[in-house]
Amino acid sequence: MTYRRKIDLALEAKELAEASAGELSPLPGVKAEESTLFGFPLTRVDILTPEGEAALGKPVGTYLTLTLPHLPREREEILEAARGVAAMLEQLGTLPETGPVLVAGLGNRSITPDALGPKTTDSLLVTRHLTRTTEPSLSGLRPVAALAAGVAGTTGMESGEVLAGVVKTIQPVCLVAVDALAARQQERVCRTIQVSNRGIVPGSGVGNARLALDRDTLGIPVIAIGIPTVVDAATLCMDLLEAGGIQDFDLSVFRREGAEWFVTPRSIDSEVQLLSRVLGLGISTALHVDFSVEDVEKWIS
Repeated sequence: MTYRRKIDLALEAKELAEASAGELSPLPGVKAEESTLFGFPLTRVDILTPEGEAALGKPVGTYLTLTLPHLPREREEILEAARGVAAMLEQLGTLPETGPVLVAGLGNRSITPDALGPKTTDSLLVTRHLTRTTEPSLSGLRPVAALAAGVAGTTGMESGEVLAGVVKTIQPVCLVAVDALAARQQERVCRTIQVSNRGIVPGSGVGNARLALDRDTLGIPVIAIGIPTVVDAATLCMDLLEAGGIQDFDLSVFRREGAEWFVTPRSIDSEVQLLSRVLGLGISTALHVDFSVEDVEKWIS
């Protein structure tokens, strides 16, 4: 009997698949490599085949994970992390060089661990309304629109339904979707940033999957950016037991009513605020290629 652990990070899915196989050799259909980006550890996982999809439980695509050694609090730390986000988007190779882009902040602004997406839209350099101007100083701006789509419980509409209508109206060349994720390991909560070119299924990390946002549903490339803000309590308990050398425990305990809990840091409000700033600056810098992160910071201040 097994317990299916909730995993949003491709890096963690790879680690768990390797552990389950009892080997450190490459998984079939999966390519992984380690590097650094602006001094931050970067892991690239490419899922290449259906065998890779089956092994990791994620669709074919590229998944980049940047690890932050600590929460960026000082201005220079925030700017450096934002440069890392911008560079990841460039390395992904999915973002078109020109054309309007829609950035969607997914999640519920009223629930702090789920507010990463909406708060990120507050730190974006939004320019679609300015790009028709003849002002020379604005000539380097790309048309960028942002939307905090809300959740069905407050709007009566799925975020996918809302975004499909907006995409049809403004016709962006790409959608960048920002959402909070769930981690398997507590040390990765609010310390890892994942970027992928395979879109996203909002709510899947916490067992509340909604309409998928991807090329198939929207007709345009969808880049997903996420940071884990919670860890599944059952997964955390199992990992702690295994780390303590306890292998023989009753898995049915983790299926009891009330076991579907998620744990978040007690300082999650300040952490989400800082990390949403990092994402907003990084995404804006990647979209407006003629602007440095310092330029973007000035515009949105």
